Formats: sequence, C-alpha cells, structure tokens
Amino acid sequence: MTKNILQSIDNVAIWPVISFVIFFLFFIILIWYVLTVDKSFIHYMKGLPVDEGTDNKTFDQDETQHP
Repeated sequence: MTKNILQSIDNVAIWPVISFVIFFLFFIILIWYVLTVDKSFIHYMKGLPVDEGTDNKTFDQDETQHP
C-alpha cells in the first residue's frame, strides 16, 4: 500500500536528493563555522560551566541594570 502511494506522487525521486543536499550543506556550513570561529570566544564559552559564582559579564549584559 505505501509503495503505491509513493509511486503516485509526481517527481517523488527528487525529494531524497533535496534532503541530501540540505543535510550536506548544513554540515559544510557547520564545519566552516567551527574552523573560522574566534578562539577567544571558544575559550570563554568553555570556561562558563566552571565559572559559577564569579562576576563574568555576558555579551549582552548592561552595567546599569541589576536584577
């Protein structure tokens, strides 16, 4: 039954190709981002879990506003 449903769709063979291209482009962009990201940002993010309780500023925190 499922085989007959898929065969009745026009141009059904193109969807796996489109899915593969999207998947491939995502990982190419991800690899490009990892290789070009600023190393100081990586170092900052790496230290966040162990810096609990210290007064490190986040990127969008304003000095005049206090919670």
